[in-house]
This record gives sequence, structure tokens and C-alpha cells, in this order.
Amino acid sequence: MKTVKTITIKLLLLLMTCSCSGQKKIDNSAFDSFLKTFLSHSVKELTVKELVKKSNYILLDARAKEEYQISHIPNALFIGYDKLAKEVLDSLNKEKQIVVYCSVGYRSEKVAEALQKDGYKNVSNLYGGIFEWVNEGNTIHDLEENPTNKIHAFDKKWAIWLEKGEKIY
Repeated sequence: MKTVKTITIKLLLLLMTCSCSGQKKIDNSAFDSFLKTFLSHSVKELTVKELVKKSNYILLDARAKEEYQISHIPNALFIGYDKLAKEVLDSLNKEKQIVVYCSVGYRSEKVAEALQKDGYKNVSNLYGGIFEWVNEGNTIHDLEENPTNKIHAFDKKWAIWLEKGEKIY
């Protein structure tokens, strides 16, 4: 597994070379380049466009509880990252399609790996995570399942990848 230091160095190098920090609209190729180096691509990846066309799947949010409480993709179940929600795991059908997401795909990739290791047969990682979901103009919901514009951006360094929504830290 990549160390935090290695990931931080790669992120900083990419940020210095993509020159997108001052722009309103992000450079999708820079985001894609970042994801290609940041993720290990160890599980099947699903794009936002592919997910929007699908039906009959379970959507799991692998972010921190605070992030999920601010907003999440509609119908997503909170699974967490550091400690997976046991009641959610116990309710999952190991044969059904499961899509896991986080902010950009790193945490969800690790959760998807753990699910596969535990015998879940059809697990995918949402490529670009909730940031890409929002950037492509899709709706997010608050805890009462009402549409919201607020999205937890983790911190200002990660917020550069969000071009839409009200960023919350």
C-alpha cells in the first residue's frame, strides 16, 4: 500500500504541474492523470456516466461520517472507511452489484478491495468519486434525502478537483 508521504508527494507534484489551482473550471485531463497515478486500479472501476445508466445496485459511501452527513449520492449507504459499518455489511447480498465511492476514489478502492477479499463477487469503485459525480452535474442529498449544493471537500488542497457545489471543510 502506498504511504501517505508518497501519496502527498505525488499530489503536490501533480498540482505544481497542472496549474489548475487558480482556475474556475478544472482540467479534466489533469484530474484523470492524477487519478491514474493516485489509484492502484486493483478493482473494477465504473465511471459516473456508466453508473447513471445502471439500476439494481447497492451504493456504498466510504467517506468519514461527517462527509456523508453533509451530502451523499442519493440512496447511498454509509459504510465508512476506518471501521466499516457492521450493520450495513451484514445486510449486503454478496452476489449483488456493489459500487463503492468516496471523494475521488482512493478510500473506496481500499474498501472495495476488502469487500472482494471477504467474498463479495461484483464490486466496483466509482472512478472520480463524489467529486466527479458533482462535477458532471448530478444531484447530491443531505441527511434528510433532500437535494443540496453542499459538498464536503475534505480540505482546500482537495477542493481544487471540485468545480461545482458549495465546498464545506
